[in-house]
Amino acid sequence: MNRTKFLIFLLILNISYYMDAQNDGWHISTSEANNYTGIVVANGRIGILPSHHILETEQIILNNVYDKESPLGVSRILKGINFQDLEIKIDGELISDQNISNWSQTLNMKEASFTTRFNFKNKASVEYTMYALRNVQYSGYLDVTIMPKMDVLIEVAASIKTPEEYRNPTSTFRVLKDLETTMPILQTVATSRQGRHKVAASGTFIWGEINSTSEHQRPELKHKKVSEYNHSLSFSKNIKATNEFNFSWTAAQCTTQDFHDPQTESERFVIFNLLTPKEALLKQHKDLWIDLWEGDIIVEGDLQSQQDIRLALYHLYAFGRGDSDLSIAPMGLSSQNYNGHIFWDTELWMYPPLLVLNQDIARSLVNYRSDRLDKAKQKAINFGYKGAMFPWESDDTGEEATPAWALTGTFEHHITADIAIAFWNYYLVTKDKKWLKERGYPMLKEIADYWVSRSEKNSDGSYSILNVVGANEFAHNVDDNAFTNGSAITSLRYAIDAAKVLKLEGDSTWKTVADGIIIHKFPDGTTMEHRKYNGEIIKQADVNLLSYPLNIVNDKETILKDLSYYEPKLAKEGPAMGKSVFAVIYARLGDAENAFRLFKESYEPNKRPPFGALSETATATHPYFATGAGGMLQTVLFGFGGLQLTEEGIIQKNPILPKEWKSLKITGVGPDKKTYIVK
Repeated sequence: MNRTKFLIFLLILNISYYMDAQNDGWHISTSEANNYTGIVVANGRIGILPSHHILETEQIILNNVYDKESPLGVSRILKGINFQDLEIKIDGELISDQNISNWSQTLNMKEASFTTRFNFKNKASVEYTMYALRNVQYSGYLDVTIMPKMDVLIEVAASIKTPEEYRNPTSTFRVLKDLETTMPILQTVATSRQGRHKVAASGTFIWGEINSTSEHQRPELKHKKVSEYNHSLSFSKNIKATNEFNFSWTAAQCTTQDFHDPQTESERFVIFNLLTPKEALLKQHKDLWIDLWEGDIIVEGDLQSQQDIRLALYHLYAFGRGDSDLSIAPMGLSSQNYNGHIFWDTELWMYPPLLVLNQDIARSLVNYRSDRLDKAKQKAINFGYKGAMFPWESDDTGEEATPAWALTGTFEHHITADIAIAFWNYYLVTKDKKWLKERGYPMLKEIADYWVSRSEKNSDGSYSILNVVGANEFAHNVDDNAFTNGSAITSLRYAIDAAKVLKLEGDSTWKTVADGIIIHKFPDGTTMEHRKYNGEIIKQADVNLLSYPLNIVNDKETILKDLSYYEPKLAKEGPAMGKSVFAVIYARLGDAENAFRLFKESYEPNKRPPFGALSETATATHPYFATGAGGMLQTVLFGFGGLQLTEEGIIQKNPILPKEWKSLKITGVGPDKKTYIVK
């Protein structure tokens, strides 16, 4: 093929790929770098956030690795050492944002990869794809292809850059050897900001089939140290016109949270990636994502909704792992927002879609809580209660991680009931009695005991729960918050159900208190948000949560009264989940028009260009808000899809299709991987 034909072929290929990517349900592409919010690639352990600046990575987030944010502050998830920035020179000129053209980026949700493409003058086209390897969970992989249009000299440098908040970094380059095999390792080891953890990042280049196995086969490597916080490894190579050149950079990051010796462990991951053929390594990653996508949602007739739904599901899969016993923070692994702590966002919002579509990840989320049960029991004792009392914000320790000034940390107690609800629902879906006996019932029992001790008996024999912050955090220190009371009732009843399944004798006071906890009403029968509620603006749909998912308010007349009363009360600056609740309820009532309206309102104002990353509110700037993703997915699954969690497992009841969609297909549902279709 001559040069002109080759260049035409490349142009057609690039245009064709870009157009296809824009017009299917698996790819989201952009050629617009202004007003940019990136989409993270993550594997449940690390999150790597791309940048619109070429060959740069915005940041890396390390799951469940915390240090204090300041000497007098609370814990904060760590921003990792940046191990994935590149520099490329062609014929001595550094490639930059200013001297390229035809820049585009594509998120491939099916394979969990992120590809950037551009042209450098008239000399070369460059393409690189970023992975957070699902199979080698502490590592990333950057696959780079340079397509020269003339003979060129390329110079490539990969760097490890340590954020300034780290202490005492030591940056080295060594060539490890085992017989004829040589393994060049660029590495930085540093201490986290307040000294709690040692963090180690290692990286190396890979050249095609050579895999760097012999020193004389690989290009000469040069080590450059700007400082202990910034050093790089580089090579150069002459490339002939039309001869495609491919290389990779792989790196890993380990900490003392997970490894006694993170330094050598990070080297081992890099060596494994170095000496495993690329095709095999990436196939393992892609195959694991194929397994994840057995649980999928397919919308026919509305490509935008399809992309939005898949993007939400992609993030929940990317932020979780079935083998980790870890949970998911509100922003997942996309940022340090909310300090990376675990809230009710997991159990009430993200967990239900995962429970339906991926029980492995769902099990990790509940096991995260049972692993911290002893700390919750200790907290209950410390505050004068029985049973288990979970923190509003949780970190790796299981202790309260909310800043002391925030009243939520001291008074937002419904989190404890939310956890019980998640536990019982796991059993309903899986019917795993062994898990119920070992993890589920011990949790449900302790939480039931907590609510008995937390409730106050009134003179008429009813029970109140006093002095709480509800899900509606605009109302501090109120009595009988509707959702707190409703979730407590539900958790007590689930403890009774679990005892029956295991043929155990539960505490008789569980039923007494559950039947007696008060839900206040206005004179016309509308449910009150709390005992003294008087029509104030609300942050969350506390009352409406009694209809879904709690099913405490279940007569249509009251449900409609509560819907019409509280929708206008939702704050415009409130989080996305409130409208998701309304959407589910309207769908279950058979009102597809209002359900679809609220489905769209629950997330569309929160989308950020160019990929549609969700922020918490319409005015916030910290995506990706995994909680909002969970809410909008619940509208699809439990609203339009009609799925319900029952004693018989997952069933479908009264699904409804928005007129904007031709069909809805939900695959991989439950342990039997069932498919449900709505037309």
